[in-house]
Amino acid sequence: MSQVLIVIDRPSDWGPYYPSERVITFAEYLQLPARQQRVRVINLCADYDYRAEGYYCSLLAEARSHRVLPSVRTLNDLSVPQLYKLQLAPVMPALSRLRPPADSGRRMVVKSFFGQCAEPALQPLARLLFDRFACPVLEIHLACEESWEIVDLRICSHRELGDEEETLFAEALDRFSKQVWRPRKKSENSRYDLAILANPEEPLPPSDAAALKKFARAGRELGFAVEMIGPADYMRLSEFDALFIRETTAIDHHTYRFAKKAEAEGLVVLDDPTSILRCTNKIYLADLFATHRVPAPKTCILHRGDESGLQKALAELGLPMVIKIPDGSFSRGVVKVHSEEELRDRVGELFAESSLVLAQEFLYTEFDWRVGVLNNKPLYACRYYMAKNHWQIYNHGNKKNSSGSFATLPTFEVPKAVLRAALRATRPIGSGFYGVDVKESAGKGYVIEVNDNPSIDSGVEDKYLGRELYRLIMQEFLRRLDARRAGQQQN
Repeated sequence: MSQVLIVIDRPSDWGPYYPSERVITFAEYLQLPARQQRVRVINLCADYDYRAEGYYCSLLAEARSHRVLPSVRTLNDLSVPQLYKLQLAPVMPALSRLRPPADSGRRMVVKSFFGQCAEPALQPLARLLFDRFACPVLEIHLACEESWEIVDLRICSHRELGDEEETLFAEALDRFSKQVWRPRKKSENSRYDLAILANPEEPLPPSDAAALKKFARAGRELGFAVEMIGPADYMRLSEFDALFIRETTAIDHHTYRFAKKAEAEGLVVLDDPTSILRCTNKIYLADLFATHRVPAPKTCILHRGDESGLQKALAELGLPMVIKIPDGSFSRGVVKVHSEEELRDRVGELFAESSLVLAQEFLYTEFDWRVGVLNNKPLYACRYYMAKNHWQIYNHGNKKNSSGSFATLPTFEVPKAVLRAALRATRPIGSGFYGVDVKESAGKGYVIEVNDNPSIDSGVEDKYLGRELYRLIMQEFLRRLDARRAGQQQN
């Protein structure tokens, strides 16, 4: 279990708050054994400037492999406006939702305590800023001409707070320490902590509730302490040794931030951020397939405003043709067109979302193969049949989404051309967990795309392997964690 320490400058700094044995001075922190493991530090020193005690507290914590808030990177970023302003793009949607004041030229200063603030309208902004610049007290300076913008961010000392702010700070610290680093029940036999990221609110999740339970059961049988986490648990990642993402991933999404943070914290993560980056964009995959000679349907990349590219696609791909936005999932943003007029209309619609659009020749098949690949080895195989009266597996055109039937097979029954194509597609991407969609035509396999977090639903993908499918995936986590531990011991 992790030890949580709150580091302050001197004992009197904690006078307004409830006494706790977890509160120590910076001088006492300096005397701790350097090799003490599984320590979480909340750095509440008054001065975070370079070479001040607060800066050295975070620096030494990282040198000791302690998890510390704020990190040295956060301190450095917040000290230079040019650095933190480069990272503000993801918070702009929350900022744009703030209602502008009646009078222009207004300014506002608000304090965020561990990502919490008193103003409900500003709470989404405070939370997003905390995810990027995690610190105990962040002072947010806002200005509005036509719309609100962030003009300054400043990390503050809790010693600067007034009486009302001290109360808010204490409540936020209490909530943060319980929710983020709260002690968790862990079996004495557990070797590692595994977090499974899932979102119950997701309409089309990659794993249903029954499958998630099977993953958790398989993990516990192998000695993991397994916990389901959600989008609000971003700051808790350092509690775990591994992260398994079971939520549909995207680059401009919290799943990618979870993967990036998990990797930075040293967790084993499936799927890793590089795999997410490579798999979620069909433009990237098309270029990757061409570079590595992965068998795939004929493909053209259409550029907004490029008439010659459109004519080239018509000449090379013919009609009907399939056009796609780069980052659609579950058949969304994929359209089949039958005429040049329809092509121009639908491409125009897709160009409203992306400057590049993918065009592919249409290959008719009754079903698509899905080959599950883990660590560059085939794991399972399914045939997904097209939805009724539709040319895709999923049909989003009705009021209610529908999909076709399926058949799950052992990998040794999959045509060799399909298996070879699937493995050839995943090798340049990485060694993660992928679902490769392949069409079989005239005895050849043509890769449509590679998914970085493929569907595993109870009674579908596990139809042949059963519980063994979940166990094999959990065993890969165990193998990677054991290999990492062995490497650390050798060093």
